[in-house]
Amino acid sequence: MSKKLLLGIVVVLLITNLASLLVLNNKDSVVLNDNDDRSISSNEAVASIGSEEISYQQWIEALRSDYGETQLKQMVDRAVVNQLAEAEGIGIEEKLIDRDVAFLITMQGVMTEEQAAKEEERLRDEVIYRYQLQQLLAADASIPEEEVKSFYDSYGNQYNFTASLQLSHILVEDTETAEKVYDELEQGASFDLLAEEYSLDDETKDVGGYLGYIYTSSQFLPSIYEDVASEMDEHSYSEPFTADNGVAILYLHRQLPSIELTYDELKPYMESELALQEMDQSLTAAPLWEQLDVEWIYSE
Repeated sequence: MSKKLLLGIVVVLLITNLASLLVLNNKDSVVLNDNDDRSISSNEAVASIGSEEISYQQWIEALRSDYGETQLKQMVDRAVVNQLAEAEGIGIEEKLIDRDVAFLITMQGVMTEEQAAKEEERLRDEVIYRYQLQQLLAADASIPEEEVKSFYDSYGNQYNFTASLQLSHILVEDTETAEKVYDELEQGASFDLLAEEYSLDDETKDVGGYLGYIYTSSQFLPSIYEDVASEMDEHSYSEPFTADNGVAILYLHRQLPSIELTYDELKPYMESELALQEMDQSLTAAPLWEQLDVEWIYSE
C-alpha cells in the first residue's frame, strides 16, 4: 500500500468519524454514535455553560453547515464506486485486504473484542472502496510489464505484513510480588491499574503497561515474551514468568499473522498505482460521476 493510498484512507476515516457522530431514529431519542449506547432527546439542550445552553438544533445546524456537503459527497462517491465496480466485476484480492487492514489496525490503540470487530469491518469497507476506486480510475491505462516487474522488485517487500503482537506487561522484582499481582488479577482487578501500582517499567507503567504492537521479528521483543504469547488467547493475561530483568505478567491484546503477497497477486494493483502516478490522478471519485446519472442537492 503506497503512502498516497494510505493517506487517502486515513483522511476518509477521519471524515467518517466526524460525520457519523449522530445516528437518528424516528423518535425524539437520538443515539450519539454506533459505539456508544448513550442517547439524548432532540428537544433538550446538548450542553450548558453557566446560564447559556446549546440546543440540539444549533448543534445539528453546525454539523450540517460544516460537514453536510462533505458527508453527502462521500456517500455519493461510495455509491458511484460500488455500482461501477459491480458492473465491471472488480473484486479485490482478500490477502491484500487483510494486509492493509492489519497495517491500519496496528495504528489503533487498545480495543475490546467487540470494538475491534466493528473497527475491522469498517476498515475492510474503506480498503475495498479505495482499491476499487484506484482500479476504476486506471481502467483505460496500460503499463508495460517490465515497468511493473521493476516496481515489484524494488518495493514488493513493502506490501508484506510481518506478524505482530499487541502487548501490555507488568514487570516486578520477584516471584512473591508477581504472585500477589496475579492473585489480584484473578479476583477481577484491572490489569492497567495494577501495572500503574506495581510495574517497574517506568516507560509503560503510567499507560497500564501498554507496549503497543511489536513485530515478532523486532529486536525489542524479548524472546520469552513471544514464547509466552504464542501459548495465550487474545484478550487474556499470562501466569508470572521469569523475564530478562525481573518477573513479568503479560497481557495479549491482539495477535496478527504475517501476510506475504506474490507478484501475481500484487500485479493488478501495482499497475493501477503506477498508472495513477503517470496520470497524476488523485484518489477521488469525481471523474467517475459522469459515468452514472448523479443528481444531488449541491448541484449548481
